[in-house]
Amino acid sequence: MTPRHGSTVDAVLRRSARRTPARLAIEYGDRRWTYAELDDAVSRAASVLREQGLAPGDRVGAYGHNSDAYLIAFLACARAGLVHVPVNQNLTGDDLAYILGQSGSALVLTDPDLAGHLPGGMRVLALRDADDSLLARLAAATPYDGPEPRDEDLVQLLYTSGTTALPKGAMMTHRALVHAYLSAITALDLRAGDRPVHALPLYHSAQTHVFLLPYLAVGATNIVLDAPDGDRILDLVEAGRVDSLFAPPTVWIALAGRPDFADRDLHGLRKAYYGASIMPVPVLERLRARLPHLAFYNCFGQSEIGPLAMVLGPDEHEGRMDSCGRPVLFVEARVVDTDGKDVPDGTPGEIVYRSPQLCEGYWDKPEETAEAFRDGWFHSGDLAVRDAEGYHTVVDRVKDVINSGGVLVASRQVEDALYTHPAVAEAAVVGLPDDRWIEAVTAFVVPRGGVTEDELIAHTRARLAAFKAPKRVHFVTELPRNASGKILKRELRDLREPQEPRDLPDPRDAIGGP
Repeated sequence: MTPRHGSTVDAVLRRSARRTPARLAIEYGDRRWTYAELDDAVSRAASVLREQGLAPGDRVGAYGHNSDAYLIAFLACARAGLVHVPVNQNLTGDDLAYILGQSGSALVLTDPDLAGHLPGGMRVLALRDADDSLLARLAAATPYDGPEPRDEDLVQLLYTSGTTALPKGAMMTHRALVHAYLSAITALDLRAGDRPVHALPLYHSAQTHVFLLPYLAVGATNIVLDAPDGDRILDLVEAGRVDSLFAPPTVWIALAGRPDFADRDLHGLRKAYYGASIMPVPVLERLRARLPHLAFYNCFGQSEIGPLAMVLGPDEHEGRMDSCGRPVLFVEARVVDTDGKDVPDGTPGEIVYRSPQLCEGYWDKPEETAEAFRDGWFHSGDLAVRDAEGYHTVVDRVKDVINSGGVLVASRQVEDALYTHPAVAEAAVVGLPDDRWIEAVTAFVVPRGGVTEDELIAHTRARLAAFKAPKRVHFVTELPRNASGKILKRELRDLREPQEPRDLPDPRDAIGGP
C-alpha cells in the first residue's frame, strides 16, 4: 500500500491533538472539547457515518445551525472519506432541493427544527438534540479505523453563492484545503495564543476554512456562536475572552451603528478581519477612527479557491483603503483582458488565478468548468486594477459593471460615494435595462435618516463625473443578501420593473464623447 502523508483535512486536527491534547479546542454553549476529546469524537462520528451504509466518495448534505456537532460531522466526513456538502440553513423549497439533488447527497445531517424543510425521501440523521442524533451516538461508537482518505480525494462540495446564477458545487480536495489553511495562517497572522470567536455560519467557506480550521491547525481555543449576536460578541470582548473577530461588512456596519458602540471597552480586541463582500471605504474609515489600536485585515477571494486569495494587512491600509491586497502564499494571480493577455498596471481587467488551493471544477457541470478554467487559469469574474507594487483593487464583478450610454460605470465607485452621506446606512448600485441608456445607473438605499432622492443624486454628482450618478434612487428597508453578507444584485434587478429614468444630461457629454 502506498503510504499516506497526512495532507488531509482531518489530519490537521489529529496533529494538533497529539501536540497539545489537553488544550481547550472548542467551546460551544456549555460544552467544551479539548483537542484530544475533539479528535476522539471525530473518529467515533466517522464510524457512525460509515455504519449508515455510506461508502468513500458518497456525498453527505449538512443542513444545520452552528454547533460543535456541525464541526464534528464535517471532520468525521473528512476522516471517513465522505464528501461533505454544506447547505445554507436558510434555504427551503426548490433552492434546498436543488443543491441536495444536484450533489446527489445520500444522507442529510440536520438539526431537528430544520428537518421539516427537507425534500421527501431524503435519508436524515440529526446532528444533535435527539436521542438518536450523531452527537448522542458518540459514546457507544468505536473510533474509526478504516482506510484513510488520500490528499487528492474530494472532501467537500462548496456551492457558490449564486449571486448571478444557480449555485455551482466547487469540488474541493483535501490537498486544496490544507494548502488554503497554510495560506490563511501565514497571511492573517493566526497564532495559538489568539482567542477567536466564530459567529458566522459554519456552512460558509470563509468562517470554516479561513478561520476555524486554520485556528485548529495552530492549536488555538475557539468559541463558536450560534449567530453574530452583537451583544454576545461585545460582552466576550469586554470580558477578555475574545480578541479576534471575522465578520462581513454588514456585521461591522451593524456593530458600528449600535448606540453603545462608542461606550464599550473594546481595547481587548486585537485583530479585526473583514471580507466576504466589499467593505465601503467610508465605513472602514469610521471603524479605524473609533478603534485606532485594532489591526484590520481585508480578506478577499471566492469559494473556488478555498476561499482566501488575497489579503491586505494592517500595515498596508494607509493610502490604499480600497485595496484587497496581494495574493497569499499559494496563490498566483494575473489581471487580463478578454483575450487572456496581461493588461498594464493601472488598467482594469479580470483577475485569473493559478493555485493548489483551487477546486477541481464544478460538480457535474462540464460546460461551466470549461468556461471558468481556460488556458490553465481560473477566471474569477472579478474586475480589478493591479498597481506597480502588486496590490489589487477590485472595481466590480464583471457581470455587475454597468453599461450606461456606452460608458462603463463601476457600481462600487458609486456605492462608496453614496456611503459618504450621513443618512445612508447601506447602498447597492445596479444597472437596470433602459431604452435610452442601455442600462440606467440605479441605487437602492437603506436610509438611516431623512433624505430624498434628489439630495442623494446631487450628493453623488458632486463627487463623481455626472454620467456616474444614479438616474434613480429607490429606498428600501433592507438589501437582499446571502448568508455571507454578499448583496444579491440579481434580486435587486428583479425588485422593480424598469422605470423611466430622470432626464439628466447624456453621460457621453461629460467625457467629450460623440
